[in-house]
Amino acid sequence: WLVIDRKVYDVTKFSKRHPGGSRVMKHYAGQDATDAVVAFHNDKSLVKKYLKSLLIGELAPDQPSFESNKKKSLLEDFRELRCTIEKMGLLRPNSIFFFLIFLHFLVLDAASWLVVWYFGISFVPFVVGMALFTTAQIQMGWFQHDLGHCSVLRKPKWNRILQIVVINVLKGLSASWWNHLHNQHHAKPNCFRKDPDLNMHPLLFSLGKTLSKEVSTGLAAAGKILQTENYRAHDNVVSFFSLEKRRRSSCLTIISTSISSVS
Repeated sequence: WLVIDRKVYDVTKFSKRHPGGSRVMKHYAGQDATDAVVAFHNDKSLVKKYLKSLLIGELAPDQPSFESNKKKSLLEDFRELRCTIEKMGLLRPNSIFFFLIFLHFLVLDAASWLVVWYFGISFVPFVVGMALFTTAQIQMGWFQHDLGHCSVLRKPKWNRILQIVVINVLKGLSASWWNHLHNQHHAKPNCFRKDPDLNMHPLLFSLGKTLSKEVSTGLAAAGKILQTENYRAHDNVVSFFSLEKRRRSSCLTIISTSISSVS
């Protein structure tokens, strides 16, 4: 189950049919997923249509809808900021801008091949062609990134089709593979074991000496003891502390683990 706007939904079966993949939903099992749902879905009416049959209850009035280790004021500020940005129209796509981006990397890609074809594969033409080709591929990567976020065209379906053209045809990668990983990244950014970018290697994709990590404890019954782990970097000793009773069931607690221990 997960919580959206203080309502509790059983997504056990639906997660297997979720268009964004089941793993994204599992990352929020037992948690408040309100902000993630708002961020990932443009069509809120469609979301409500599917959620209606999954509703199993609501949180009690005295029950917080956010994890105990998260600041309520920070969440409220974030939601207020998002509403302000939406009202200002900053999330609306600029069609002309993205059309020019699309056109310019097509020109760069074609120019890279034309340089090699016309001037041959001597050193200078090869370097020039490689520079043009590399620039085009990098721009394609960021363009398909925006398409994967459905932020280029108004219809999600159109974004998906154009993304397949760019990443599958022009870059030779898989749109489904990229979306599967990147959705998890934005669902749990910088959370070790849940953010695939960190799984490549934390030293390449993180700053500082510690990482955020969610420890799964299963969907325990209300009142069951939740165990919290603390990893100490200086002596590599694992200690267990803060055994506390929780009034509601939960599946995680957030800890810090050292990058050196991960390495």
